[in-house]
Amino acid sequence: MDKLRLDHIMGQVTKPVRYMGNEYNMVVKDPSQVSIRFAFAFPDVYEVGMSHLGMKILYHQLNERDDTYCERVFAPWVDMEEKMRQEDIPLFALETKSPVSNFDIVGFTLQYEMSYTNILNMLDLAGIPLLTKERGEDHPFVLVGGPCAYNVEPLADFVDLVALGEGEELTEELLDLYGEWKDSGESRNAFLERSAGIPGIYVPSFYDVSYLEDGRVSEIIPNNSAVPKRVAKRIVRDMDSVYFPERIIVPFMDIVHDRIMLELFRGCTRGCRFCQAGMIYRPIRERSPEKLLELAEKLVRSTGYEEMSLSSLSSSDYPGLEQLVRQLMSRFEEDRVALSLPSLRLDSFEKEFIEEMQKVRKTGLTFAPEAGSQRLRDVINKGVTEEDLVKTVSDSFASGWNSVKLYFMIGLPTETEEDLKGIADLAKLVKDCYYQTDKEKRQKGLKITISASSFVPKPFTPFQWEPQDTMEQLREKQQYLRSALRIKNVDYNWHDSEVSYMEAVFARGDRRLGQVLLSAWQNGARFDGWTEHFNWDAWKKAFEDNNLQPEFYAYRRRKKDEVFPWDHIDTGVSKASFLWMEWQKAQKAETTPDCRLNCTGCGIQRLGEGLCQ
Repeated sequence: MDKLRLDHIMGQVTKPVRYMGNEYNMVVKDPSQVSIRFAFAFPDVYEVGMSHLGMKILYHQLNERDDTYCERVFAPWVDMEEKMRQEDIPLFALETKSPVSNFDIVGFTLQYEMSYTNILNMLDLAGIPLLTKERGEDHPFVLVGGPCAYNVEPLADFVDLVALGEGEELTEELLDLYGEWKDSGESRNAFLERSAGIPGIYVPSFYDVSYLEDGRVSEIIPNNSAVPKRVAKRIVRDMDSVYFPERIIVPFMDIVHDRIMLELFRGCTRGCRFCQAGMIYRPIRERSPEKLLELAEKLVRSTGYEEMSLSSLSSSDYPGLEQLVRQLMSRFEEDRVALSLPSLRLDSFEKEFIEEMQKVRKTGLTFAPEAGSQRLRDVINKGVTEEDLVKTVSDSFASGWNSVKLYFMIGLPTETEEDLKGIADLAKLVKDCYYQTDKEKRQKGLKITISASSFVPKPFTPFQWEPQDTMEQLREKQQYLRSALRIKNVDYNWHDSEVSYMEAVFARGDRRLGQVLLSAWQNGARFDGWTEHFNWDAWKKAFEDNNLQPEFYAYRRRKKDEVFPWDHIDTGVSKASFLWMEWQKAQKAETTPDCRLNCTGCGIQRLGEGLCQ
């Protein structure tokens, strides 16, 4: 690539550091000395992608291979894209500025349905044919993974390979196979056939989908005898022995999560019925405190970061968390390294723990009651109470915190106006807890942030049969909360209903949405997850042009025995004996206990035998 032209345009765009590379701990190799070039592509801007733990893990893991150079690729912001197209500069990787079309494999992580148009845009910028059927022997293979890969059907026409489950072992096996294939002289299709033999690899083109007259899926069957009828996800069994980086890239600019992230465990035992991650990442597997302390020591020394996040789906469920926090604080207090936790459970947060965390500095407290009433919290199986909230925020205010964020959802199944009113009531209750705290203990400047996202029914959850609220219903509920939350010291945030609608459409979509996606991108859709760039008109026209109704995907209640577009994917959690039973229990507001206490029979032991605790 002409680096002079690239340098010229970078001087004309916002945040040029997004495209520079050369950060501290970036891996430098000679591309001519490796046989496999892997582009890890994140379909959003640099500061979002560089906050993703999965990228940090796989980037450094793959670069420890002598035969592989893994480089990073991000979606250029709209001003940079405009300059690149004007100057005929193809999409490039940060490390060497090489065109992405020169790589062997381009691997996208699918974190969010509204990033799909960015994937098409990045492939187009790279000069890689969008459709798999149009790629030739010299084109890179397009690989995808991540949570949205569990229903990759809307992208089936555009991706060659899908990695289902955890990627550390899976990706190594795929690259080993690629190295053998590359030397064999076999066809592109031969590599796809051989890849399909790796547990956890799904090749969409090897499966055919038929539909009923009413638009529902009739069946999904292999068209190649070499592939399985159902593809099971991969599970990493031992978290202490699996790869985790001892150094990570330190960006030159602020990113969304600009800190060390220590992954405590994978999976979750709580069983929240709306939560896809809690279902697809089962079973739970923990890192030992000794391994976490070792990793923390190496990462602090190799990066110079002054904040560390203890990351997992429900970090406060980690056994011995308080002892681990005390050990980390003791070890790094002199280095002024602060600890933070993601959204916390209200029923497992002790005052002593709060006080331990603030020894260096306060890093913010975030809790997720999810629903405003106990009835609705029981419907979604959240398992926390108003008393948990009162105790936790009261202890937090007494320990010196004055800022609390609370996350809720609107549009949950069976939701009533009383449930919405409960959100405002809880905000007032938190405010009362602050003013009931001794003035000598509490800090001045109370700030309560209430964020309410719109419920999106997701595959592989008990609510996958449920319809989403209409956009009109969601807008009415948002308006109600805007009025009810006009409370001093309380801020209210919400999501655009159109974006949530499209997320629901693609979350449970089938292959026919591929043409809609292509049309929307051709109509100008990109960065759909960014409010200022979401183009509702582009999406409406795309559906009209392809004679598909988005309501069919978002607003329709599914029947018990309906074939879902993702039914040929096996996450280990049983659709019939667990998810359906959980959906029935939700209708009656019956709760299911934490499966650490008693096995709930979800079925995961079939894939993760011996791993359930």
